[in-house]
Order: sequence, then C-alpha cells, then structure tokens
Amino acid sequence: MTTFGDDLVRSLDEALEHAKGKGPAIVHPALSPRAVREAVHLTQTQMAPLVGMSPSGYRKWEQGTRRVSGPAAALLEVIRKEPDAVRRALLSS
Repeated sequence: MTTFGDDLVRSLDEALEHAKGKGPAIVHPALSPRAVREAVHLTQTQMAPLVGMSPSGYRKWEQGTRRVSGPAAALLEVIRKEPDAVRRALLSS
C-alpha cells in the first residue's frame, strides 16, 4: 500500500475508535471570535486580516453562520494571548 493509503487507513481506524469513545481526541475549547476581538480591542475590519479573512467572512463567525475550525481556533487563541506578535508576523511588509 502507498504511504497515502496507509495514512488513510490509519486515520479511518482512529475515527472509528473516536466514534466508539476510545482513543485520543483533540478537543478545542469553545472560543468566541467576538470575545477574542473585544479582548484585544480591535474592530471586525481590523481583526479579519489577522485571521486571513475578509471582513464579511469574519462577521459570519461572529454571527454564528460560519463555524470556527480547529486551526482557526488555535490562531484565535494565539491572537488572544499575543496579538502584537501576530500583527508583526502577518501584517509586516
């Protein structure tokens, strides 16, 4: 089997174990994009580029019409803890 095939089989086995309540799971705590944004004192228009989105896409997170994915939740947590570092890393020319 190819490496891809091995990885696919392994991931499906892990998914089955998780569905049965067994095995490790990565659970991201519920994180409110609005709470993060307000904690770092930004507007929606200022926050959107920090998460790589348009202002309208970001607004959908706050309105609950779009879900925050695992990687995005991790980025929001970094922004909450180190907003200046994220600004420097992403917005510098």
